[in-house]
Amino acid sequence: MKKFSIAIHGGAGTILPMFMTPEKELQYRRGLQAALEAGSSILQKGGSSLDAVEIAVSSLEDFPLFNAGKGAVFTNKGTHEMDASIMDGNTLEAGAVSGISTIKNPVQLARLIKEKSGHVFLCGKEAEAFGKMHNIATEEDAYFYSEERYKQWLDVKDSDIYQMDHSDKLEQGEKKFGTVGAVALDQHGNLAAATSTGGMTNKRFGRVGDSPMIGAGTYANNATCAISCTGHGEYFIRAVVAYDISCLMEYKGLSLKEACDFVVNDKLVKLGGEGGLIAIDSLGNIELPFNSDGMYRASLKEGENPFVAIYK
Repeated sequence: MKKFSIAIHGGAGTILPMFMTPEKELQYRRGLQAALEAGSSILQKGGSSLDAVEIAVSSLEDFPLFNAGKGAVFTNKGTHEMDASIMDGNTLEAGAVSGISTIKNPVQLARLIKEKSGHVFLCGKEAEAFGKMHNIATEEDAYFYSEERYKQWLDVKDSDIYQMDHSDKLEQGEKKFGTVGAVALDQHGNLAAATSTGGMTNKRFGRVGDSPMIGAGTYANNATCAISCTGHGEYFIRAVVAYDISCLMEYKGLSLKEACDFVVNDKLVKLGGEGGLIAIDSLGNIELPFNSDGMYRASLKEGENPFVAIYK
């Protein structure tokens, strides 16, 4: 039996102490801690990494300060369009969904797609219909409404501006890439990864980022690693970030740290991409690299104290 490891994130970007009240910082830390505990409790009992990442991401989706599930931002039309994905490193099976509005926990629909649909990626109303066929939990629009998110949208809704995770501090240079995710290694040696997002404030034309794309924002392979990304999705898609790290390990023999450092701090930077990721390898090593000012993150290795951090 291996020692388990788990890591989670709640987004990255220009996250600085000057933009954060002590009360808000405490809320974020509690949200991260709750998700970490939810996932690690599964692993502690000998449960699967797949169950652990699903429950951890569900916890983050239920926490309104993170841009996923209940905390999802508003689109240009004043609606919510959520994306999510999940991948099993043991079988390389994956499930993904985009453009959904009524599903309480998008990551749970992604897993259902993986296990019941015969496909990998579904989208929109038909994906929601598939979820309802299997009695997945749904919510009305009011559940996803947040006064703070609504005000953020009102600030930009009559413009061509879209924001990663808009806030009233953006004129001071703040930008946040709102995504949540989890990666885990269970006691049986199996890796898994999951990612979920509400996308960009004021996004148009059915825009989809990297979060639901297997290989871009999410990837897991027992032979190498499990990855969940957060950042400016267009760059993560173009760089195929999650799979690229796995490839560098598999084909070039790089360590998890070497692969993460190269992709996040060299390759992405040269493209102009900002953000970060969480990663675990088959030995239980954890990496939490980011090239932005901060990333909401937490991790735990069996037998060690939990780690929770926000700033660089």
